[in-house]
Amino acid sequence: MSDRPAVTLAISLKLYLDIPRTVLWAQQAAEIARGQPTVRAGDVRMVALPSLPALEATRAALEGSDVQLGAQDLFWEDRGPYTGGVSGSDLRQAGCGFVEVGHAERRTVFGEDDTIVRRKLAAAVRNGLTPILCVGEDSSDLDGSAVCVAQLASALEGLTPGTAIDELVVAYEPVWAIGESDPAPVEAITPVVAALRTALRHDDRVAAASVIYGGSARPGLLTRLGREVDGLFLGRFAHDAERLEKVVGEAATLL
Repeated sequence: MSDRPAVTLAISLKLYLDIPRTVLWAQQAAEIARGQPTVRAGDVRMVALPSLPALEATRAALEGSDVQLGAQDLFWEDRGPYTGGVSGSDLRQAGCGFVEVGHAERRTVFGEDDTIVRRKLAAAVRNGLTPILCVGEDSSDLDGSAVCVAQLASALEGLTPGTAIDELVVAYEPVWAIGESDPAPVEAITPVVAALRTALRHDDRVAAASVIYGGSARPGLLTRLGREVDGLFLGRFAHDAERLEKVVGEAATLL
């Protein structure tokens, strides 16, 4: 596992934007990337995760930029009688390099449990997609480090023996901070990130890893966290191009 990975800024559009607004956002993100030398050099990595129907239009809007494409979900099987399923193989063919796995909203709204997360992570790895694995405790009263390390271990249990993950992005998203006006306090974030890094460093299955923070992440947070994290998982606060540009600028100052 590399000690100093690139600063990763992953942006999920969730289901906030329709297709035309997604395309406009993607065009703006591409221009931000073109204007930032650290993104062009690969030191700051931007990953856009649009809704599935907007995937192809987003890919076209990002063409010629260094913004990478990801999907918000996948199914655990690649082919078969699974109505509505999203094949990891198809996502790869559609130009995706990343896929989100295990977000709290998938767990609470769609009923996904640890077994499903485990199978989806294995499907992502099998299809050459870099998983963005979301972990996080439900309450600020819980031991976030213990909960998140256990969730990480559980997700990795689904890998076929001998399987190696070229890269894993772990997004620490405390459930109690998602959708709030402010992110979790820095003093709550850093020990959990440190515990996840330690667990990853001692896992021979993971060749390279990053630990990023999500959960109402917004401009100003990365400056306060510094290299205590490897980047941010951004949601609604990055759907505005000006705010996104501020975060990209903050990431550049960490190098």
